Amino acid sequence: MKVNLAYGQSHLTVDLPDDRATVIEPSHNPGLPDERSALIGALQKPIGARPIRELIKPTDRVCIAFTDLTRATPNERIIPWLLEHLQGVVPGRNITLLNQLGTHRPNTRAELEKMLTPKVTANYRVLNHEPENPDALVQLGTTRDGTPALLNRHLAEADVRVITGFIEPHFFAGFSGGPKGIMPGCAGLKTVMSNHGAKNIGDPRAAFGITEGNPLWEELRDIALRIGPSFLLNVSLNEQKQITGVFAGDLLAAHKAGCEFVRASAMQKVKSPFEIVVTTNSGYPLDLSLYQGVKGMSAAARIVQERGTIILACECREGVPADSPLDKLLRSASSSEEILAMLATPGFVRPEQWQAQIQALIQRKATVLVYSSLPAEVIEACHLSPCRDIGAAVKERLQQFGPQARVAVLPQGPLTIPYLG
Repeated sequence: MKVNLAYGQSHLTVDLPDDRATVIEPSHNPGLPDERSALIGALQKPIGARPIRELIKPTDRVCIAFTDLTRATPNERIIPWLLEHLQGVVPGRNITLLNQLGTHRPNTRAELEKMLTPKVTANYRVLNHEPENPDALVQLGTTRDGTPALLNRHLAEADVRVITGFIEPHFFAGFSGGPKGIMPGCAGLKTVMSNHGAKNIGDPRAAFGITEGNPLWEELRDIALRIGPSFLLNVSLNEQKQITGVFAGDLLAAHKAGCEFVRASAMQKVKSPFEIVVTTNSGYPLDLSLYQGVKGMSAAARIVQERGTIILACECREGVPADSPLDKLLRSASSSEEILAMLATPGFVRPEQWQAQIQALIQRKATVLVYSSLPAEVIEACHLSPCRDIGAAVKERLQQFGPQARVAVLPQGPLTIPYLG
């Protein structure tokens, strides 16, 4: 059986035994026949809100928040269409486009031009969110542990906010999109670190497909609402990155509709756990770094047996990234267990610790091998095992586990929510 795994901007083809391999993918949704018309239609007949053109006065300051380079949102399509729809309603000089970086690195001018089109970047003010700049943030109360709840000043002071993005399963926030475009997308680093702290990340309800009842999502929702009403423009995508649905309107109502649409295709039931699970991080841009790759590991961990093996195919063209907070945290410990011990120490808090925590918890359950463009020593420094040949590794592990052992394959990684039932 030959299976194509999403990898970088192309794919990897692996050969697996027909009688022992099960491929698990989201149910296919066809792309919309006319994406632009569907998007404009959703803006004109939104869910739980007035049409966007009726919400904006000519003197209003409008802030449009868009997802950064690590997300697969088709910004180069939806942002120009949105701006065209607003022409004649509000002057372009009144519109600010804000990059929802969260705690990620700023995107370069060239990257922004590729993401938004050169025409958009030339004619509108485009800003990267600054999560560590106090002058760029305003406080709106506190998080549950008393940390200041800081959000981007441009977003908070706008008269009209439009939050764009796409909805996919998320490994600890349930689903992406919706209020996540505000918090953590446009939040201060301290606020994100509080919300993504060890207690919330370790809660069993902080998982794929769960929003209501998930303490992490409920807190980010509550903080996002403090900023005032926000208009949502989210899309869903299929494996070809075609738009399959448009969800516009009230921040929560439109997001809920989008989540249920995505859930219907993403949730895939399996009868019993597998000894081996081969997964991906959905290819470019979601597999830019090992930081993002933890999502693919998490999808696999849902259906791998105790002491099984997870094999992640994640290109990592941007590295861990090198010298990032995650890289420094992983290198500071001698093992994944030491990472968990450090995080359990009162007062110990580090940026991006949530990825290290989730990775370490997965490694308590299974061995994790990584096929990537990274040197073996970099993978090993992250307490993972390098894999040079996925097919050979699967064959070797099947022999070790015995004649009844089986392998599951998630070609689209965390775009699938496999579950035991």
